[in-house]
Amino acid sequence: MTKIDLTATHDVLGTYHNLKVDEVRKKFKDKGTKYALDVLDEKVKAGYLIQLAAFRHVRDLQRQLANEFDYMYSVKQAEHILTFAALCPNVDTGEPTELMPWQEFILTQLIGWRDQHGGKRYSRAIVSVARGQGKTYLMAILMAYSFLIESLGLENQDFLVSSINFKQTKKLFGYVKTMMQSISNNGPFKKLADEVELAIQNDQIIMKKPNNVIRAISHESGQYDSYHFTTAIVDEIGEITSRDRISKIVSGQVKVKNRQFVQISTAYPDPSVPFHDDEKMVQQAMEQDYKRDADSYLGLIWCQDSLDETYKPKTWLKSNPLLGLKSQRDNLMAGLTDKRDSDSLSGTLSDFQNKNLNMWLQESTNSYLKLADIERAVIPSFDINGRQVYIGFDYSMFSDNTAIAFVYPHGDENGDHHWFISQHSFIPWEKAGSIEAKEKQDGINYRELEKEGYCTITSHPQGLINSDQVYAWLLSYVEDNQLDVVFFGYDAWGATPAIKQLEVNTSWPLMAIRQRTSELKDPTKFLQSSLVEGSLSRFNDKIMEKALINAQIIEDKIGIQVDKAKATLKIDVVDALIDAFYQAMYHFESFSTVNDPEKQYERMTDEQKAEYLLKESGMI
Repeated sequence: MTKIDLTATHDVLGTYHNLKVDEVRKKFKDKGTKYALDVLDEKVKAGYLIQLAAFRHVRDLQRQLANEFDYMYSVKQAEHILTFAALCPNVDTGEPTELMPWQEFILTQLIGWRDQHGGKRYSRAIVSVARGQGKTYLMAILMAYSFLIESLGLENQDFLVSSINFKQTKKLFGYVKTMMQSISNNGPFKKLADEVELAIQNDQIIMKKPNNVIRAISHESGQYDSYHFTTAIVDEIGEITSRDRISKIVSGQVKVKNRQFVQISTAYPDPSVPFHDDEKMVQQAMEQDYKRDADSYLGLIWCQDSLDETYKPKTWLKSNPLLGLKSQRDNLMAGLTDKRDSDSLSGTLSDFQNKNLNMWLQESTNSYLKLADIERAVIPSFDINGRQVYIGFDYSMFSDNTAIAFVYPHGDENGDHHWFISQHSFIPWEKAGSIEAKEKQDGINYRELEKEGYCTITSHPQGLINSDQVYAWLLSYVEDNQLDVVFFGYDAWGATPAIKQLEVNTSWPLMAIRQRTSELKDPTKFLQSSLVEGSLSRFNDKIMEKALINAQIIEDKIGIQVDKAKATLKIDVVDALIDAFYQAMYHFESFSTVNDPEKQYERMTDEQKAEYLLKESGMI
């Protein structure tokens, strides 16, 4: 099949219209596929991420028809879940609710796609939609179907209903319980309930004969050990800051056939949580259609495409698909508009954008940068070899990381000025007690990021920063990449042995920078405005991203500086970047030290000086 990569263009609809999908239309008449085609044919208003999910579905159907795929879409299975859903009562009315096409799309994606063994293709799934759109009702249907239908003939199966705390867990479990009571008391399922001796209890639902159990366990309690869940549903997972307990669910499912872990949530104020990382990962997997990196991970995310849409109610259908229901449209739109206007007046508009538009952003009014600006700066590659570089150095104190920041000035074909930024951090763990504890404390998987080259976990046996290790790494990095170090700025209080070694063994221009507003206000503002204006770029480095997210503004009569809300929120990389920009911001100015011939000579190594003198004298 044709290689399609949407990471650069994001042109889902344009790419779709160039495909030949007649055979898909002819062979697949089910409701899930109809919704996907309606989205791509622009009969249904949908945001970029749902357009991607619809495109993925259609492309995978093409692969199936061409016998080029390890998975298959079973129309029969898709119809089964929708037939079952038609029997499930809404807890508010006591009667089944006719599902909207977008809701049918969710259920058919989760159940319709199968693997080579007939089990569910998507072992992990994200379902994200704005608040009040009925996702809890849908997940109750999914759990009831998995428990009553998919467990037939199986014994000792565990099922999980969970949320961030006991109160929210009981809400989701209450939906499941009410639905199960209604279904099992009427029609064909009463016979099944009697046969398996169904018992609906306060915090669990049991089939006594086969010993299949739905368990309500809050994330707060974290008691997921020893269970091997066939289906696990975790609500409001966007509030969870660590993967530790979630990984217990996933690891317990490894040997379970037909397993599925469904994560449901709206966006939350903190965009550095694992749920948001997973959303970005699934987005990239869908954009890179030619790759097969996340074939078993489903992403269904109804959200706005831009914060600019806060004042464009006609676009709110993207995050609030219930607006497509005529009977609810006027009331829901009035409620959303009132919420936006009241939040705007009270200075809490971010809450409306988070929960009602399902948009990730920085909630705090004193945040240094917006998430959108941080994410927009990511590029896939940049060649640093042989370039001029400005280096900033922030040495760790106590539990802080030691960060080295690199700023590479460069121009584009239009003559515009740009800067590429990168970093490398050294990770101590002495205060946390272990690297595992340090990762949980900071919410960063340092061991994985070390493999990717973004950090080094200290080699010191007691977990302290090893200054010799920092010095050796930095020297090797500069030499291996043949970098021309134009400037090296460091905290005036950070005169470590590494700095002394650099003074003795290199010709780099070192400068101690006092960490006070009068010295830092200009580079602090320059870094901020450059990211906002789009003249800065970076790799998809989670350590740098989290530092930029964590940084907050403090202001005095002189200007601004960055700070953090609490000790475990790392901003060391930002501090190092600001030290580097102390001079890097002037790189293209005529008065810059890099444009001064005498300063250029001072930066040369002895070998470079010899070559320069011979050239100037005409000897070579």
